[in-house]
Amino acid sequence: MPDEIILVDENDREIGTKEKMEVHRKGLLHRCFSILLYNSKGEMMLQRRAAGKYHCGGLWTNVCCSHPRPGEDVISAGKRRLKEEMGIKCGLKEVFSFTYRAEFANGLTEHEFDHVLVGKFDGEPKINPEEADGWRWIGIAELRKEIQNSPEKFTPWFGMILDKI
Repeated sequence: MPDEIILVDENDREIGTKEKMEVHRKGLLHRCFSILLYNSKGEMMLQRRAAGKYHCGGLWTNVCCSHPRPGEDVISAGKRRLKEEMGIKCGLKEVFSFTYRAEFANGLTEHEFDHVLVGKFDGEPKINPEEADGWRWIGIAELRKEIQNSPEKFTPWFGMILDKI
């Protein structure tokens, strides 16, 4: 079965579903989520996207990003994908949402209504190599400095999220 994602209007109201790659080829607005995880030291966990991802392969980003399935709420989807991608189980809560658009050299476009979810976790992930090929904990001040000095090493949405927290 094709990977269907939820199309939304500018107010996050569902207007239908379409196959994931078609949505990204056409730049259609769709629902997604981005997860930020913090440890007890206040550090954030980063994920390096697997090199083979359909866009932004090899770039550092928040611990998990994905799309809810039709009929699935963003918190449930976030917990599911966090377990699938990083082998992590923890509570999540939504802290804000925003819309962004980013076009990539391979002709794909992310045009997303992004729900930002936050959780707490102390430990090491068990990463799925199809999704990620690296991870690390980092302090927020150090992270902001890295992004300022080398923005090309990070996904575009991650910088937008950091600007809002």
